[in-house]
Amino acid sequence: MNTNVSELRRSLLEGTYEVAPVRKVNIPKPGGGKRMLGIPTVTDRLIQQAIHQKLSPVYEPYFSPNSFGFRPGRNAGQAISQASQYVREGKVWVVDIDLEKFFDTINHDRLMTHLSKVISDKRLLRIINAYLTSGMMQDGFAEQRTAGTPQGGPLSPLLSNIVLDELDRELHKRGLSFCRYADDCNIFVGSRKAAERVMRSLIRFIETKMKLKVNRDKSGVRRCEEVTFLGYTVLSDGGVRVADKSIKRLKDKVREITKRNRGVPFTQLLDELNAVIRGWSNYFQLANRWLSNLRDIEGWIRRKLRCYRLKQCGRKYTTYKFLRSLGVSEKKSWNVVMYSQGWWNMSHKMAVSRSMNPRWFVRKGLHPLYQRMSSKK
Repeated sequence: MNTNVSELRRSLLEGTYEVAPVRKVNIPKPGGGKRMLGIPTVTDRLIQQAIHQKLSPVYEPYFSPNSFGFRPGRNAGQAISQASQYVREGKVWVVDIDLEKFFDTINHDRLMTHLSKVISDKRLLRIINAYLTSGMMQDGFAEQRTAGTPQGGPLSPLLSNIVLDELDRELHKRGLSFCRYADDCNIFVGSRKAAERVMRSLIRFIETKMKLKVNRDKSGVRRCEEVTFLGYTVLSDGGVRVADKSIKRLKDKVREITKRNRGVPFTQLLDELNAVIRGWSNYFQLANRWLSNLRDIEGWIRRKLRCYRLKQCGRKYTTYKFLRSLGVSEKKSWNVVMYSQGWWNMSHKMAVSRSMNPRWFVRKGLHPLYQRMSSKK
């Protein structure tokens, strides 16, 4: 191990180290489509992490306080709180900027020029440039890259912030109120006319000066309550709610977990759901509006679980015995079994919903979504 480390150190110092191609992986994006990742080798990840640890303290003092992504001590919740403050000040119009395939289109020459203004070590600049231009391996073939810094390596987040710091500085120079999390940037202004003016000039700046592409289909001028930012929507009074898209993604995840043909134990199903509910409620703990809607979602989750548990019984007599074990009378149990048209219909019968009620699910260990969200307020 020590020999390997010494050899690696020597090759880096002498400039003979060769960066390996990254492995190309496409993963589904929440809003549809695919996101391309470039996964470096273990050694290259180690080197990138070391570079990140050294460069981050150098750049951090100069980054904008309005930049919240991929930075120590900063997070999405702070970005939402700042956005809410801007709206409470009357800046209810949002210039919503979406950069098209940002990580894949970063201009290497401009990025290296930015880096060379701060980094004097030629060896370090050479290794960073090698990571930028390393091939993308897919199906045994390496494709050369002339732009971009694909997500997947430890160094990419820092390099993206260095690129977008130029945008932050331009926004500060113009005296604009904004929040940026990675390539997701919202600018808050007081009128539609001003927002449209800002939109036009920023598109020119981003595409002409920064050599990046604005996705005009996704970008636009909108009222704050029409914008989804980091999974939230900020209302015109500064209140914050969970965005509709985030609700939909939660329900899609619940549907995936509770598929009736999965054949996993009910306890395992509850564990998987609890992990989703914990993560979801922790992330969306800033939501302070429309929380009552979560009661309906919670009721829908319980019905999905009832449906799954009933189907586990399989046969009518087994289902009858299960209902009797829940305290349902003999007559009602037979009525449920004999006159229900499918498991989904059965799960909504009064005898079933009363016996498998919220208290029953709590005893089984299911985390109550609405209670977790409302208790954080």
